Amino acid sequence: MRIIEDIEQIGQLPRGMVLTIGNFDGVHRGHQAIIAAARRAADQRDTQAAVMTFEPHPAAILRPGSAPGVLTPLPLKLRLLQTTGVDVVIVIRDGFDLLNLSPSDFVDRFLMSHLSPSMIVEGPNFNFGYGRSGTVQTLRTLGASGGFEVLEVPFTEARLGKERRAAVCSSSLIREKLDAGCVYEAAQLLSRPYRVSGTVIAGRGIGRALGYPTANIEPVAQNLPSEGVYAGYVVVGESYDQVCFGGHRRPAALSIGRAKTFVTDHPLLLEAHLLEDNVENLYAKWLGLEFMDWIRSQRRFDSKEDLAEQIAQDCRDALTVLI
Repeated sequence: MRIIEDIEQIGQLPRGMVLTIGNFDGVHRGHQAIIAAARRAADQRDTQAAVMTFEPHPAAILRPGSAPGVLTPLPLKLRLLQTTGVDVVIVIRDGFDLLNLSPSDFVDRFLMSHLSPSMIVEGPNFNFGYGRSGTVQTLRTLGASGGFEVLEVPFTEARLGKERRAAVCSSSLIREKLDAGCVYEAAQLLSRPYRVSGTVIAGRGIGRALGYPTANIEPVAQNLPSEGVYAGYVVVGESYDQVCFGGHRRPAALSIGRAKTFVTDHPLLLEAHLLEDNVENLYAKWLGLEFMDWIRSQRRFDSKEDLAEQIAQDCRDALTVLI
């Protein structure tokens, strides 16, 4: 997969590719369906399939105060896009002027002059151009005169929870599920467990003193699930690239919450206790945390004995989920 991060290099790409444009945050099942349709169309036309994405999210440039949280930081997004089989990923960075073009100018002055795609593949809710005023129908109208086809891919539904409730896959719904601690349903929308990565930093040593040593993680800028205790997996590596995708998964109990039992300033902590014996020193390592299922809410404990008893139960509950 070729990655283009310099807008000046876009003109070097072959003309007539099949293109899909979007932020693709999460690279969830809906995104996967759109990219798969683009891949099939490219194969039928004997050309390349290309994804155009944005870094950061367009809202972070146009409306910084209301930008959504990030599900997939760019390195993870690129690894996930690579698994879809696309030939080219074009990363548009700091595209303020580009995002403020009218829909017709975006197509004529940018897409056609730089890429001249033979087909553009999008979902029903695709918007582009100034004020997100362009729609799929706008794209069809411009394509009729510009010489490209438009393929609209229907929304993708997932079946969520034990009740198998139907829901349309979207990045916003995944963020809602994470905010509610519903990591299992988020995974159903994503087609994989939600992963957060970060470096191990010095902690308070309380877990170790209780017999349950934890790795305290400083995460990259990324959406975190809500405060709570979760069953999950940990991947250990020497760099972010090693842990943002793939790797050897090790069972763990994961915690996100405020340190209310032993301190008063209540910092938000992200911690992992590996459910293994003789865990190596993880300080300064990179960890990738996969959230599999919710175990319980956070609460204050009256004594270290009560906390130790609850941690022991959390470990048993996590193993029940994971094994």
